Amino acid sequence: MTRHLALAVVLLAALPDLAIAQLGPPPPRPPTPGILQEIGFDQRLGEPLPLDLAFKDETGKDVRLGDYFGRKPVVLSLVYYQCPMLCTLSLNGLAGALEVLSFVPGQEFEVVTVSFDPREGPVLAAAKKKAYLSRYKRPGAAAGWHFLTGPKEAIDRLTRAVGFRYAWDDETKQFAHPAGILVATPEGRISHYLFGVEYSPKDLRLALVDSSRGQIGNVVDQVLLYCYQYDPRTGRYSAEIMSVVRLGGLVTVLALGGFILSTTVRRRGRAKGPDPRGEPLNR
Repeated sequence: MTRHLALAVVLLAALPDLAIAQLGPPPPRPPTPGILQEIGFDQRLGEPLPLDLAFKDETGKDVRLGDYFGRKPVVLSLVYYQCPMLCTLSLNGLAGALEVLSFVPGQEFEVVTVSFDPREGPVLAAAKKKAYLSRYKRPGAAAGWHFLTGPKEAIDRLTRAVGFRYAWDDETKQFAHPAGILVATPEGRISHYLFGVEYSPKDLRLALVDSSRGQIGNVVDQVLLYCYQYDPRTGRYSAEIMSVVRLGGLVTVLALGGFILSTTVRRRGRAKGPDPRGEPLNR
């Protein structure tokens, strides 16, 4: 009896370890509270990006940031490829928004993802690109979504230019960093920030249309840009009440004018048209 009781005690003590083994490795620990004060996303709207920065793309080719600018707006995301959690969520959110857009990277715009960890290289970048292109199966996207790595000097200049503040946490052995993407004009000026790990396809589309200065999009997009205004505080587009009221009034006036015109034309047609016997109605 005593032997059975001792065995039961041992099994009960081992239950937490057995449960952890069944559930897999524990989730990444959050960064220490003190380091959170060092991270953030400071907006630099209207500021130019340092387009002369040298990086390597996912094939190992030497490139410059400016190679992806000149003709199209650019979506820029800052991550590190071995991030255990937040970067993956951010890239998943970006891929999810891209799947909804009718625009295609490489055609209407470019996507540039840059690792802010100088220890990472093209092998990791290529693996990350392969993983996301396998999810985002839009034809031609491979030519428009670029995954870059580079030296610390280039990374520091880029992160300072866009206001991306991050820090290494010795306790968790991870980078603590904010989450978000930004959109830049074809000339390389920062025009929009979208914060968080999920990005509204509507907000992303309007940001791209707005940044392109009308080079992409359609009439509906231009109307939406008239009614919705970008709010830098939230990184989202929200309805501009007075613009909506003005547009609603204009639509009402046009509809009323069209009704009056069509009614007048029909009445004149009936007044001047022949009667069933072929004789004019007005004598």
